[in-house]
Amino acid sequence: MPDSQPQPPHSSSSSSGGQPDPAALLLCGARLADGRTVDVRLGHGRIEAVGTAGSLAAGPARGAGTRVDLGGYLLLPAPAEPHAHADTALSAADGPVSYSPENVQRRATEAALLQLGHGATALRAHVRVGDVQGLGALAAVLQARRSLRGLAELTAVAMPRMLTGVAGADGLAMLRDAVKMGAAVVGGCPDLDPDPTGYVEAVLEVASEHGCPVDLHTDAADPARLARFAAMAGGLRPGVALGPCSALDRLPADAVTRTADRLAAAGVTVVCLPQGACGAVERRGTAPVRLLRAAGVRVAAGSGALRDVSNPVGRGDPLEAAYLLASRHGLRPEDAYDAVSTSARALLGLPEVRVEAGFPADLLAVRSDRLPTALSLAYSRIVIHQGRVVSRTSAVREYCDSAAAAELGLPRQGRGELS
Repeated sequence: MPDSQPQPPHSSSSSSGGQPDPAALLLCGARLADGRTVDVRLGHGRIEAVGTAGSLAAGPARGAGTRVDLGGYLLLPAPAEPHAHADTALSAADGPVSYSPENVQRRATEAALLQLGHGATALRAHVRVGDVQGLGALAAVLQARRSLRGLAELTAVAMPRMLTGVAGADGLAMLRDAVKMGAAVVGGCPDLDPDPTGYVEAVLEVASEHGCPVDLHTDAADPARLARFAAMAGGLRPGVALGPCSALDRLPADAVTRTADRLAAAGVTVVCLPQGACGAVERRGTAPVRLLRAAGVRVAAGSGALRDVSNPVGRGDPLEAAYLLASRHGLRPEDAYDAVSTSARALLGLPEVRVEAGFPADLLAVRSDRLPTALSLAYSRIVIHQGRVVSRTSAVREYCDSAAAAELGLPRQGRGELS
């Protein structure tokens, strides 16, 4: 788990020459998870100062050109999405998935913006390469990444179907070409290859050649195979992710415990999908996150399928994933949110975010008074990326004009914001 006393990556003054930022933001009256109410000044993409409410007055001398009233909002580090499927997202209503570049780019961009509106300022998107897609879907996702610049950080994982034997030769060549095109991560589904171990060896070889992270999909019905994958990848830097590992939840406890210890020893991160896995409906499940965490495994949580054939009602909402970890799996709200924020960001190679001076200004403000309430799918949200408001969502609840509503002081006529 992250060090409890980290040093900020670097101060804003070191990157700005000490000059005030004319586009700086002053966030006023925000509530923090520890219960404090504070003002937060942002500049040059970082948090410049945090002080008691009213202590950080805006003014030209500080370059604080815009005030944002966060009274009634809980201010949190922004979540990240570690497991999206950009090439199939939002395709459930379209029949057979179209992999035309125009279609993939449109859906990938729309899906990323949808998840940004929920608070995810960084996303890792898995993209199939080879077969009928060739490299066209990857090219389209990379174009979507460019169009999202300044709004959200999108990285692509190249996922070939086969990598071993004669049939896998083309896939291996295409995987290398995908990295040259701009795929930042290599991975795939070793269970779909006739030689799963050989598949993993090929992925690790390409990752070592290019210094790429690895992200492998496996259901982990065979704990010995999962442990073997972990051992093969152990110590690889940048890091290795395995997910969704949902079949672990259907295995005997002693087998899961042994596997969890091996995963922890290998230093891999398990990405669970509490909203539903990316495979067939009958295989849905979630890895035993409490047992994994107890063994020392870093666990991040993602959304998985977003309104495609695997999950036609997927929301892609990190707060929903955290809510499910807390309500179904018994995690403390703080640990559940860590899985979609700090741990997810670490997996993506991003610096940690804390609401403290010197840290990156990637933040999520949710209309709520405390974290458990926010995880109950609180909805009015303000998303900040690199020190700039990039998304606002506000919902209003109205009650009928009744004596009961009036007696309780419930909002009517559009005056009540839905949290």
